[in-house]
Amino acid sequence: MEALRQIVLSFPVVVFTGLLPLVLLYWLLVLLRLAPLELFARDSLKGDHLASTMVALGFVGVPVSFALSVLLGLAGVITLVIELAVLRWLPLGLFRIPVGVAVLWAAFVLASPLAASVCHALQRRFHRLARSQPRCLLGEVVQVRSAADAQGWTTATLIDDPACEVSLHGKAGDLPRPGERRVLVKFVAKEGAYRSVAESRYCEAREHLRRLRLARGRAGVSHGGAEAPL
Repeated sequence: MEALRQIVLSFPVVVFTGLLPLVLLYWLLVLLRLAPLELFARDSLKGDHLASTMVALGFVGVPVSFALSVLLGLAGVITLVIELAVLRWLPLGLFRIPVGVAVLWAAFVLASPLAASVCHALQRRFHRLARSQPRCLLGEVVQVRSAADAQGWTTATLIDDPACEVSLHGKAGDLPRPGERRVLVKFVAKEGAYRSVAESRYCEAREHLRRLRLARGRAGVSHGGAEAPL
C-alpha cells in the first residue's frame, strides 16, 4: 500500500490522480442527468476556445467532454507506464519537476492521435444523438444533396456517416451546391440548422490561422518573450 501511495502521489502521476476522479464524477452526473453532455460545446467554431481547439486536433463528431475524457485517460495511462518503467528507478531529486513536466507534454502528444482514433471509431454512436446534441457535429465534413431553395435551405449527409442527415441554411453569395463538400462551422439553435463553408475555404482558413499563431509566437520571442498583441 505504501508503494501504491507513493506512485499515485508522485509527480507527474499526481496530476491525473486529481483530474481523473473529477472526470468520473462528471460522467456520473451526466448519467444522472445533472450535468450536460455538451458541457464545453459552443455554437460556432469561430474564435479560440476549447471546442475549436479540439476540432483542430482531430476530435470531430463527439462531444468535447467525451474527447477530453478519452485524452486524459490515455495520457494518464502513458504517464503511469513511464513512472513505473523509468522515473521511479531514477534518483531525480529536484529534477523530478522539470522531467515530470516533459513527461506530461510527451504523454499528451502520444495520447492525442490515439484518443482521436478512439473518438473517430465511436463517431457514429454520437451521430445518433445529433438531434439532442447537435453541436458535436461541428467540424464534420458533409456532402450537399440538393440545390438550396429560395431561402437558402438544403440538406446534406455526413461523409463519414451517410445515414446521418443535417439541415443547412446558407447565405446569399455562399449557397451550398449539389455534391459540394462543406464543413459544418456553426449551429443556429433557433433554426435547427447549420451554417457551413466549402471544405477548401475551411482548410485555407485553418492554415492561415496556424501561420498567424506561429508569427505571433515568433514575435513574442523576439520581444523578450512578451505575448504578441491580438
